[in-house]
Amino acid sequence: MRILLAVAMALAVLTPPATAEPVALSEKTHIFYYPWYGNPAVSGSYRHWPQGGHQPPQDIGADLYPTLGPYDSGDFSGAVDQHMAWIQRAGVGTLVYSWWGRGSYEDSLAPGVLAAAAKYGLKVAWHLEPYGGRTAQSTVDDVAYINERYGSSPAFYRDAAHGDRPAFYVFDSLSIADWSPIEPLRANNIVLAQTTDLSRVTHFGGIYTYDVLATMNPVGWQGIADYARANGLVWAPSIGPGYVDDRAVPGNTTPTLAREDGRTYDTQWSTVLDPANGGEPDWVSITSFNEWHEGSTLEPASSTPPSGFGYQDYEGAYGKVGAEAETAYLDRTRHWTSQF
Repeated sequence: MRILLAVAMALAVLTPPATAEPVALSEKTHIFYYPWYGNPAVSGSYRHWPQGGHQPPQDIGADLYPTLGPYDSGDFSGAVDQHMAWIQRAGVGTLVYSWWGRGSYEDSLAPGVLAAAAKYGLKVAWHLEPYGGRTAQSTVDDVAYINERYGSSPAFYRDAAHGDRPAFYVFDSLSIADWSPIEPLRANNIVLAQTTDLSRVTHFGGIYTYDVLATMNPVGWQGIADYARANGLVWAPSIGPGYVDDRAVPGNTTPTLAREDGRTYDTQWSTVLDPANGGEPDWVSITSFNEWHEGSTLEPASSTPPSGFGYQDYEGAYGKVGAEAETAYLDRTRHWTSQF
């Protein structure tokens, strides 16, 4: 009986509720998605889970432990399919795929993720990461490559409100001083700079922030929103439920942003929609679905993680406890996307 009960509880968490009608998704709500994980069963070894000197499967480089355990980002029929179901459940229409260059591990997995996203009616935008040797010109070439290689997928994101152009978020854009080579991309693509410094957005077609710590003190956001509207740029400020990277980065000095049972996440949603901060933006970008190293996840975290490692959980989020708390942030996101 206990075994049957445990199985039933697990299925209740992992299976999204059946719906008789199509799920309403907000394509202008974007969520950062990380396809960099691996495990021996699929990829032959663990990828990313050992970060910080840890030894999976019980001991991983994160302060929260996934409900799915240390999964593989290439497990398309298992973990990835479940991810897409969860993102759909949250009402989020667009995932922003962390991409580390042509021929990278993440690049090799993109077709499978696009196919899984299409199954659930989701769209895929792109997060261009700072791989070794990245330049402004290589970014131009990367955009051309992604458009050519993946642009025919039914899941490939194009924003109808902005000329049916695809979206490319450039992480750590401040690391390159001269972005003039990307100027020609603006006609057919939306390339977003990660900054709040308006002197560093020349040649870009949009602005995002990524940093959820900064969202707690949105100085100057009204001016950024006004500037974006006046200059035809997309404004996509970033929000998240919290931040903690103690296990992934031992000895770090980055402040922790506690979740406060969901109050932090609600505060950040309210911040980006507040008229005092520029009002409703073009897009809201969520940090993150599954950046486990930084503890910014909406992906369900286990309510019964391996003991002895000091893992946190979502217990108490929005009044939920136990297995119900594991999906609390997905369901709260659906509440907010229905208002955006």
